[in-house]
Amino acid sequence: MRNLRFGIVGLGRMGKIHFDNINLNIKQATILGVSNLNPENKKWVKERSDAKIYDHYDKMVRDSKIDAIIISSPTSFHIEHINIALKAGKAIFCEKPVELSFKKVKLIKDSIKDSKVPFMVGFNRRYDQSMQKIKKSIKNGTIGTPQIIGITSRDPAPPDINYLKTSGGLFLDMAIHDFDMACFLNENPVESVYSTGSVFGDKQIENLGDVDTAVTTLNFENGSIATINNSRKAAYGYDQRVEVFGDLGMCATNNQLPDNHFISDKNGIHTPRPIGFFFERYADSYRSIIKEFISCLIEKREMPNGINSGLNSLHISLAAKKSFQEKRVVYLKEEFN
Repeated sequence: MRNLRFGIVGLGRMGKIHFDNINLNIKQATILGVSNLNPENKKWVKERSDAKIYDHYDKMVRDSKIDAIIISSPTSFHIEHINIALKAGKAIFCEKPVELSFKKVKLIKDSIKDSKVPFMVGFNRRYDQSMQKIKKSIKNGTIGTPQIIGITSRDPAPPDINYLKTSGGLFLDMAIHDFDMACFLNENPVESVYSTGSVFGDKQIENLGDVDTAVTTLNFENGSIATINNSRKAAYGYDQRVEVFGDLGMCATNNQLPDNHFISDKNGIHTPRPIGFFFERYADSYRSIIKEFISCLIEKREMPNGINSGLNSLHISLAAKKSFQEKRVVYLKEEFN
C-alpha cells in the first residue's frame, strides 16, 4: 500500500511535533500539505520538507491527494475544521480539547458517527509505555479491582498569559489529560466531581477566573475514587506520576529522569531533575499515537480514543470548572453548555 498522505492545519507546538514525527520517523506516511501558517512557520516548513503550503485550509482539504488531516489549530477553530474535513471524507486526528462547548462536541459527535469518517482525539499519554504497563497490570487482574487512583501533574512553569486567555483554563487545558487518564485506567463512568483551586503565582491568572493550582476528586459509579492534583509551576521540574491502588496490590510510575546517575553525600542522595517538559517526557507517546492512527487507517480498524473519549474528558473538565466556581460537588447528569 502507498504511504498515507497528511495535511496539517496549524503549526503551534503540537503541530510541529506531529509534523516532525511523520516527516522524520514514520515510513508509512508523509506530509503532503500544511495550511494556516504565519511567515515564520512557512519558513520553518520550507527548511524541513517540500510539503505544499496552502493559504486556505479548505483548499488543502479538497486536495484529492491528501488522505488524512491533523487538526492542531487553536481550539476555537476545531469544530469548523472538523466539519470541512468530514464533508471531504478525510480521516481526522484532532488535538484536545475538541472544543470548549459540551453541546458543540455532542453535535459534532453525531456528525462524525453519520459520516463514518475515522476520527481520533490526541490523548497521547495513553500511549506512554509506563501508562501502557499500568493498564496491562489492571487488565490482567494483577492488582485486582482499582479502588483509588492518584495522579500528580505539575508543570515546570506556567504558559504565557496570552495563551491562558483562550485555552479554557487549567481544568480544560491541563487537567483534561489527567481526567482522560483516570478514565482510561479505570474504565468506569464518573458520577460526580469536586474541585478546589488557588492562584499562587501571576495574579493575572486569577483575573481570568482561572487557577494555577488545583485538586480534583472524581467519584466513579462503582465507588472507586481518583484524586488529581495539578500545578502550573513545580520548582523541581516536570512532575508526572500515577498510582493505582487495588484490592490485590498497587502499581505506579515515577518521574522520568534524563539519566540514572545520583550523588550521595552528608546532605542526602541527589538525582537530576525530572526530564524537561511534555514534549520531551512524552516524546515516544506522540510518535506512538500517530503510528496507531496510521495503523488503524491501513488495517481498517476501529479508532481508539475516538470522539467519545473527547466528549467524556470535556464533560469532566467542565464539571471540575463548575465545581470550583460554585464550590460544590457537581454531578455529570447536570446540564452543561
